[in-house]
Amino acid sequence: MEYYNSDIIPDPVPPEESRRSVLRFLIEVVETLALSVILFFGINAVTARIRVESVSMQPTLFEGDLVIVNRLSRFAMPSRGDIIVFDYPPDPTQEPYIKRVIGLPGDRIHIADGKVYVNDVALTEPYLKVTTMRGGDWTVPADSLFVMGDNRNNSSDSRSWGMVPLDNVKGKALVIYWPPEDWAALNVPSAAAAAP
Repeated sequence: MEYYNSDIIPDPVPPEESRRSVLRFLIEVVETLALSVILFFGINAVTARIRVESVSMQPTLFEGDLVIVNRLSRFAMPSRGDIIVFDYPPDPTQEPYIKRVIGLPGDRIHIADGKVYVNDVALTEPYLKVTTMRGGDWTVPADSLFVMGDNRNNSSDSRSWGMVPLDNVKGKALVIYWPPEDWAALNVPSAAAAAP
């Protein structure tokens, strides 16, 4: 029986080539880390993640829901029906609030008989599950918003403590991202004026 040696001895890698490989690897690691840091700060500059801590926005948002907020939207006028995050007007050092925009600057708000009227036109609010019990009349100043929770009878909002200055707005809520079974886009146009 004949035996053949099949071992192939690789050519030795020159030390210079080995150093270049290590240097290339280190450069790739540094580039990956730098890109990760840039993405992290970029995403945090544009968005925020908040946890809902109250029942005032049920049935749209529940206690414990995690929401993505668009921080850039604070530079644009919110629309009626948007869900916004803002510093609590009586004490901006408290945790931010999350509520739905009902009145825009210059609007006249009238709440009576379970209905919300904006400029004498009843709002259609499909997100509500309860009738609005507390009523009254308000005029929204030029630099402010009138906000209410969707859980109208268990909400501390503009009916109690007044308007939200536009400077207090931190952003617009975009998406519920946790828990997964509650994933949903927010701020779809929903508060519309109904025909008289």
